[in-house]
Amino acid sequence: MHVHGPATQSTQRVLRISLVLTGAYIVLTLAAGLRAHSMALISESGHNASDFLALLLSLVAVRLEARPASDSKTFGYRRAGVLAAFVNAGTLLVIAAWITIEAVARLLHPVPVASLTMMWVAAIGVAMNGVIALLLAGVSRDVNLRSAFLHMLGDTLSTAAVIAGGVAIFYTHRLWLDPALSILIAALVFVSSLGIVRETLNILLEGTPRGLALSGVRQAVQSVSGVASVHDLHVWSLGSHLHALSCHIAIADIPPSESRRILTEINDTLRESFHIAHTTIQFECLGGEACSAAHQCLLSVQTETHAACDLHGHKH
Repeated sequence: MHVHGPATQSTQRVLRISLVLTGAYIVLTLAAGLRAHSMALISESGHNASDFLALLLSLVAVRLEARPASDSKTFGYRRAGVLAAFVNAGTLLVIAAWITIEAVARLLHPVPVASLTMMWVAAIGVAMNGVIALLLAGVSRDVNLRSAFLHMLGDTLSTAAVIAGGVAIFYTHRLWLDPALSILIAALVFVSSLGIVRETLNILLEGTPRGLALSGVRQAVQSVSGVASVHDLHVWSLGSHLHALSCHIAIADIPPSESRRILTEINDTLRESFHIAHTTIQFECLGGEACSAAHQCLLSVQTETHAACDLHGHKH
């Protein structure tokens, strides 16, 4: 069973604090924007509203991931965080594209800016977003929290750019500086978010985990004494850090004690060399026939202390 451990509780606390701070800043920027007739600040309020939703989505995902498995959700909700990260990163791509379009429009048609109001509100935003980004950096272990961290880091940089643009505009009256900085920040956010989208899509499509070569896994398993061959090999991710494997392994028709030794060595190799903790392995005798009844109960899930028996052999 999964429990709300100290790490999970700490993560939820950080996300709740981040939500409160972001909500307060949304109200501030909207009020300041309406008072100063500044579309830039009103847009910043909308931008932070998307961050609020991203943080809320991450919090919901963390809570879901902590829920235990059930008969209808046998793996629990391990991919809730991956799905949240995909949505968050996708939202960032849209925001980056929108910022770029708006910035290009302002380059073509400069808009007067209330630079002093823009600077002091942005200064508060930098402090707030910076604090949230630091808090998230301390807990951003999985792809869900990394996507939330990228949201807030991107906001910190873009808000700092607002200050720099405000200062430059105040002294030089060159209105093109603000949209130019916005385009630069949007490009950085786009590249970072694209990496998250690719990683999460690979997990959701059950691709081979990033940085893991299937050929290397096959070679490592075949190097275990007693393994003749490996086929029907599949490796995928259940979540950001939990990888799973299933395969059929051909061995000689040997006593159960010897086959269990082979199974233990295979799982030790997979766990130590590839961080694969969840395995489903079926032994077959050489030639593809199922081994004797003594080998029937050899499917194993090591880390999460589940076990199962496969009573059927397969011919290939």
